[in-house]
Amino acid sequence: MYLKRPAGGLAFCLFYLASCFTNKYVLSVLKFTYPTLFQGWQTLVGGLLLHISWKLGWVEISLCSRSEILSWLPASVLFVGIIYAGSRALSRLPIPVFLAIQNAAEVINCGFQKFVQKEQTSHLKVCSVLFLLVAAVCLPLFDTQFDPNGYFWALIHLICVGAYKVFHKLWKPSSFSELDQQYINYVFSVVLLASASHPAGDLFSALDFPFLYFYRFHSSCCASGLLGFLLMLHTVKLRSSTTSGQYAAWSFLAKVITASLSPLFFVMTANVLTISCLVISGVGEALLVYTERTGT
Repeated sequence: MYLKRPAGGLAFCLFYLASCFTNKYVLSVLKFTYPTLFQGWQTLVGGLLLHISWKLGWVEISLCSRSEILSWLPASVLFVGIIYAGSRALSRLPIPVFLAIQNAAEVINCGFQKFVQKEQTSHLKVCSVLFLLVAAVCLPLFDTQFDPNGYFWALIHLICVGAYKVFHKLWKPSSFSELDQQYINYVFSVVLLASASHPAGDLFSALDFPFLYFYRFHSSCCASGLLGFLLMLHTVKLRSSTTSGQYAAWSFLAKVITASLSPLFFVMTANVLTISCLVISGVGEALLVYTERTGT
């Protein structure tokens, strides 16, 4: 597979790996399972760093139309659903399983294109989406570490990711860049998650967290916020400097590297059937990348 922009792509893969591993460490190893606080912290750091970068002239953000901002808010709601449900799911599921379920969000996107927009869909793309769907459906049946709550939140995460992709495809004002969209997502997420932290019980429950005053917890949280911001920046940069097929290839490579290395750092038990499902999901995404690159 020929991948252009190797420096930017490799940086993207590195930040994807580091961000995923750091989040998994905080959520599963340290067991900081208070998503309104953890995701609120990450979006607060991301929003502040993006705002500082904007004021220093390092990035360009132009939020000039209030009507366009308001029209984007449904996507921001979905963004909160993505990060909240994703945090819940990642705290309970192994990284390869989480990524395989997340891949199935393309089923929603493809289904919308085919049945709502009546777009022509190639047999190869349909086949790739079916592979992703079969893998996601079979994984809970064969997973030796089956966690019903983990798969429930992974399903919510999948639906939000798929709906976000559909909304992003339908909503295309020329004056709004990806950084504009992400800035609104950050601001909305901080406000909503901060407001929900007390009703959800996370605010006071976190006071009993055993590692609350430990250096490794503080350093991991700081790293998660910074890495999430850097991953977002490199994602936007890579998308703007490559074609959709090339970005899809880099994204696939990042997921393969992350999923392959994760069992070396985090506990995961799997049988032949579970591994087969993960391989099927990988094959499905590889076919999807091929269809993106060839336009079929």
